[in-house]
Amino acid sequence: MATRLRLQRHGKKGKPFYHMVAADTRAKRDGRFIEKIGTYNPNTNPATIEINHDRALYWLGVGAQPSDTARAILKYTGAIYHHHLLKGVAKGALTDAEATKRFEAWYNEKQSKIEAKNSLLSSAAEQEVADALTKEKKINADRKAKIANAASEMAAAAAAETAALEAPAVEEAPAAEEAPAAEEAPAAEEAPAAEEAPAAEEAPAAEEAPAAEEAPAAEEAPAAEEAPASEEAPAAEEEKKEGE
Repeated sequence: MATRLRLQRHGKKGKPFYHMVAADTRAKRDGRFIEKIGTYNPNTNPATIEINHDRALYWLGVGAQPSDTARAILKYTGAIYHHHLLKGVAKGALTDAEATKRFEAWYNEKQSKIEAKNSLLSSAAEQEVADALTKEKKINADRKAKIANAASEMAAAAAAETAALEAPAVEEAPAAEEAPAAEEAPAAEEAPAAEEAPAAEEAPAAEEAPAAEEAPAAEEAPAAEEAPASEEAPAAEEEKKEGE
């Protein structure tokens, strides 16, 4: 029976986590398995990995083939490297003590790197939290200042209103008693309009004197009778005679 080391999905939509299992290659991904050897949770930073190192070495030793993701996880935890050293021991290239020593040196170095990364991440997270807290404090302080200012303004307005109400209203001097409007003297009894004297009986328009009888336009003096054109000099007569 061919055995495979692979991940089996669990969790909920959007937040999965995985079990690393040894299962028959013919089984479904999330179906029956032979043994669970660890867990992998990618929802944390860094990801949380828990592997049973001895059982991982056992399954690798009997020929179980890990999937790509399972191989990366086992390489990260050192199971693959340790399996490689044990192969060297089996071939006689290394002693068991040397293999153990090399693995421990590698493991310690790996752990120091992981711790440095974790401390860096935690310090960054702490700084982020501190910045967020400082920002929130500033926002709260500004809000309190605004509320205090609004309250003081309202108090001042209320005090001013109270003072205005408490001040004795200046008694309005009764408007000099309005003297009864001098009884309107009855308009001097309207004398009956002086009986309109009949317009001096309109004297019959002075009979229009006939326009001074238009004097006949001074009879035009007959234009001074045109004096007969001064008789033409006897020169005219002479012409007659010559004609004859």
